[in-house]
Amino acid sequence: MLHYAVIFLVIALIAAVFGFGGIAAGAVGIAKILFYVFVIMAIVTFVLSLLKKR
Repeated sequence: MLHYAVIFLVIALIAAVFGFGGIAAGAVGIAKILFYVFVIMAIVTFVLSLLKKR
């Protein structure tokens, strides 16, 4: 998931360089959502692994 977030961020940077502001804004929005989903999933996995060790 983090991989796709980075890909969309790169797409946004390339679109911004070439002047495609709308596409860049959309790609940044998707990258943000994917990053937050990744962080939430990582935290949940970490907490579950801590609870499983008990």
